[in-house]
Amino acid sequence: MLDLRDLTLPLVGAPMAGGPSTPALAAAVAAAGGLGFLAAGYRTTEQVADQIEQTRALTTRPFGVNLFVPQPSIAREPELVRYRESLTAEAAHFGAEPGAPHPDDDGWQAKLELVEAARPAAVSFTFGSPGREWMTAFARAGILTLATVTTPAEAELAVADGARALVVQGPAAGGHRGTFDPAAEPGTTSLDELLTQVGRVVPVVAAGGLSTAEAVARILGLGAVAAQIGTALLPAEEAGTNAVHRAALQSPEFTETGLTRAFSGRYARGLVNDFMRRHDPHAPLGYPEVHQITGPLRAAAVRSGDPHGTSLWAGMGFRSARPGSAKAILEDLTPQ
Repeated sequence: MLDLRDLTLPLVGAPMAGGPSTPALAAAVAAAGGLGFLAAGYRTTEQVADQIEQTRALTTRPFGVNLFVPQPSIAREPELVRYRESLTAEAAHFGAEPGAPHPDDDGWQAKLELVEAARPAAVSFTFGSPGREWMTAFARAGILTLATVTTPAEAELAVADGARALVVQGPAAGGHRGTFDPAAEPGTTSLDELLTQVGRVVPVVAAGGLSTAEAVARILGLGAVAAQIGTALLPAEEAGTNAVHRAALQSPEFTETGLTRAFSGRYARGLVNDFMRRHDPHAPLGYPEVHQITGPLRAAAVRSGDPHGTSLWAGMGFRSARPGSAKAILEDLTPQ
């Protein structure tokens, strides 16, 4: 089984669902000496299987697959109806219609079975734990299991279920917060403090706002075995980040990030744009329903080249993100 302490570079490529994570990026991170990840969220089981095959064709080094853990829906239908109606005119501006919400567990069971059969080196989980039975099954298959946690209580639960490593995510992280409870507001405890609070029962990977070699060195000094890198890899040549997102990361127009539930119904951090300003005050909690409602609008905004109609996930350290190869980006983040 993979041991994170054996990585040549103490760096993990964050799984970034929705396009940025690609086989080429996972393979490039692995080739550089880190641990690359594929993001199974929003993809069909068949697409994930194809990406695993593609990655194996590009590298013989270890890589992982990340899965979203489904939670019971907390969406309230009247709120969803009102939110969908509030987006109708904006969607029409882009030549689209808001999507229709529907039950969806992201192919959970099929993806679990795929990963068990495909046996990547690692599997990580976001939004919860798959439970002891699956943690045990993956361990028996020789697959390292990692759970993304945002509090000591979540860490204890994941370890009790059998997680062999933890990804401790701080509030500066870009994209979705990995909070287990979909109705809870994400915590604000700093990453450094979380690292001191979470026990060292299993190896810990630190995530969130790690955009410089100095920041990586700091969290390694606090006991993390590796740093998970997300935002810094968004502009990588191998990433599938769309052109609108890439341009926004470098644009002086965007000066800050903020937490929002307006795009997906779960709290996530991104560059503050007009969509967030307009819709955050009345956006309901409810994943994946809100994600389904805004999906067509976001896709149409990207096609039209408008950064103010789509999600621009980014962590607080986004100003340090620079275009280049994944190898060069990771080398710049490696403590000397």
